[in-house]
Amino acid sequence: MSKSPSPRPLTSRELLERIGCNSLDSDSVGFAGFHADLEEDATAALIERYQALERRSPLNPGTVVRWKPGLKNRRWPHYGQPAIVLEVLQSPILDHREEMGSAYFREPLDVVLGLLIDDPEVRGDLFTFHYDSRRFEPWTATNSPAQS
Repeated sequence: MSKSPSPRPLTSRELLERIGCNSLDSDSVGFAGFHADLEEDATAALIERYQALERRSPLNPGTVVRWKPGLKNRRWPHYGQPAIVLEVLQSPILDHREEMGSAYFREPLDVVLGLLIDDPEVRGDLFTFHYDSRRFEPWTATNSPAQS
């Protein structure tokens, strides 16, 4: 009885395609279009983003949250997609595996969020990820997508 050949390993591109990380989000803007889409002075935008990052919102387990405008730095959740706080860490996790040139180098990951991924194979399953809580605000009726 002959043994069936083992499947070949996935290439990096195939793996990224399989997990849905092969392209920019539909709501992302490429670098070339960044300045054209930025409707404000870049200096004013930087100051606004800094102030939003420094303005902390009280987050507790069970709080439904969303990205603060202009502070999304991860693939998920998408802008306008709710996530729920599962845990607030007393001591943030600092990822030292990233290189100093990475946007994630020493980012303080101090909150665990649960969210739903828009992939048909896992629709309705809860995924958990660690994030920097400064980038999130509580979800309210006034900041939901229908109101934004």
